[in-house]
Amino acid sequence: MPFTYPEINLTPLLPALIPAVTAMLIMLADALLPGKNKSWLAWLALLGLGVAAFYTFVLFGSNASAFNNSVVADNFALGVSFVILAAAFVTILLSIEFLDARQLDMGEYLALLLGAVSGMILMALANDLIVVFLGLELFSLPLYVLSAFWRTNNASLEAGMKYFLLGAFSSAFFLYGIALLYGATGTTNLSGIRNALGISPTINPLFLAGAGLLLVGFGFKVGLVPFQWWMPDVYEGAPTPVTAFMSVATKAAAFAAFFRAFMVAIPSDVFDWQTTFAILAVLTMTIGNVAALTQTNLKRMLAYSSIAHAGYILVALVVASEAGLAAALFYFAAYAVMNLGAFGGLIALGQGDKERLTLDELSGAAQQKPWAAAALTISLLSLAGFPPFAGFVAKFFVFSAAVNAGYVWLAVLGVLNSLVSVYYYLGPVIKMYMSPPAEGWALAPSRTPVFLATAVFVAVLLTIALGLFPAEVLNFAQAAMVR
Repeated sequence: MPFTYPEINLTPLLPALIPAVTAMLIMLADALLPGKNKSWLAWLALLGLGVAAFYTFVLFGSNASAFNNSVVADNFALGVSFVILAAAFVTILLSIEFLDARQLDMGEYLALLLGAVSGMILMALANDLIVVFLGLELFSLPLYVLSAFWRTNNASLEAGMKYFLLGAFSSAFFLYGIALLYGATGTTNLSGIRNALGISPTINPLFLAGAGLLLVGFGFKVGLVPFQWWMPDVYEGAPTPVTAFMSVATKAAAFAAFFRAFMVAIPSDVFDWQTTFAILAVLTMTIGNVAALTQTNLKRMLAYSSIAHAGYILVALVVASEAGLAAALFYFAAYAVMNLGAFGGLIALGQGDKERLTLDELSGAAQQKPWAAAALTISLLSLAGFPPFAGFVAKFFVFSAAVNAGYVWLAVLGVLNSLVSVYYYLGPVIKMYMSPPAEGWALAPSRTPVFLATAVFVAVLLTIALGLFPAEVLNFAQAAMVR
């Protein structure tokens, strides 16, 4: 039998390749060029992200594919890629002064961050389970290191170790699931799996086991119950800009592959997984919100908040329609800007290398840094779902899609969970504006670093803009469906 060479076309991979090449250039420049101040490397990283975003925009509408359809640059994948690139751009702006204040290595940090971006985009573009796994590992390994990047901080080292051990464990489940699916269908290509399922009138138990293990792997990365226990400890211990990036970019990349795997490879007309996912969505949003109610550490609170939002996003997968996918893509964008704004506001409220991480430390912060307190307030209100911010519109679209698909009960439970979340989102706001200043913090207003201020301003501005003018983004999201 003659060997068939795969189609080699790197154009669809450019959004993933450009950050990887930029990471290598940064490592070379960091090693070879003299000087202790390497903050200028951030400009090189931002340039690389800008070029990648440009090529992502160029590829819109092309539906380009490569490597025998193992990589597909359809509009949905490109939309998710754009969200990841934008999140990385804002994260770098949040990180510049943060790293300088703590004397952390700029070159290593940026190279690892861009490596993670490359893996996330590869995962979003993947139409083959092997490529999904490659993307998963490519972004997971840098994030393990970034979580422990603050080497003199024991909490950061602990976060990196926990993330590495549990992440490796979940990756093993995911890889074993791929092996079982290959054994059941004879292929790892998502379209090929669907075709193989259409041939057989019965469901192979091997296939069910493989699909279950895939769910474990995806569930760990996006923070679904009961695979979410790592998130609070890792989010609390990791450097705050890393936590901000992980909370939005990892979720977008993993959910993109999650959606594609189950909607393309395992459609609901072959195997009814929608009821299972509906139950998971309710458990995830409920446990996330209830656990957040008792938190006094802001990063842990936002970690449980992230778990709850994973439940809201999963509702869109339960719907399994174009409206659900469009709502999910809009939710990715909205969640990215409001969560980055929240973490950015938290960093901005600090002084030097000190951070306000507890509710008590936030007391009276509005008197000392009114603009940072306002930014954090807007972001938290958006996360809670208050109009006219992005979070309200995102939840409205997701719950509307659920109602239109007949899942009224799921939408009602989602709204009730959003009401519960108001309690813990308003807690920091009340502390900042209605409590006397905390002891040990300077009363006089202090200057906020320019890059940090720019990042927070952009995130908050987009949070407001997506809430007031959602039509343009939603129209794009509706056109960006998985083909």
